[in-house]
Amino acid sequence: MIIDNLNDVRADWTAISDQVMGGISEVNFYEIEEDGETFYRLEGNVSTENNGGFIQSRVKMNINSNNFDGIRLKVRGNNNEYFIHLRAPRMLPWNYFYSEFYVTDQWQTIELPIKNFKYSRNGNELLGSTNIRSIGLVAYGKDFSAQLDIAGIELY
Repeated sequence: MIIDNLNDVRADWTAISDQVMGGISEVNFYEIEEDGETFYRLEGNVSTENNGGFIQSRVKMNINSNNFDGIRLKVRGNNNEYFIHLRAPRMLPWNYFYSEFYVTDQWQTIELPIKNFKYSRNGNELLGSTNIRSIGLVAYGKDFSAQLDIAGIELY
């Protein structure tokens, strides 16, 4: 299932930062066309000051996790670690399931199996059989200048 390929399937992305809780990180999310490739760029300065430390772009949806095995991304970036967050209905805003991935400055396809996602609170709960209400691409947890380019995201 294609979530966003920037051609015939488009998602409604929203960018947020830790400013919603008093942090000072800055986020930008926009579309670029370069060398015939159309993609989104999530960028900004991530700061852990004021108990912050994240920028994120997410898309809302309603899908059942039983209907797919993982998430496939076509991404590149600035040689840093990033995260993908999944939220289920009735989860508090600070709770999520996550998986980390590392990007280089070259386009790459990354597959993240659902069975490897961890729960943010204690790490023991599995995603299991549930509906997913949002998918977020996140720069998190350290002071750095983030740049993550996303040319496609789909469920497999």
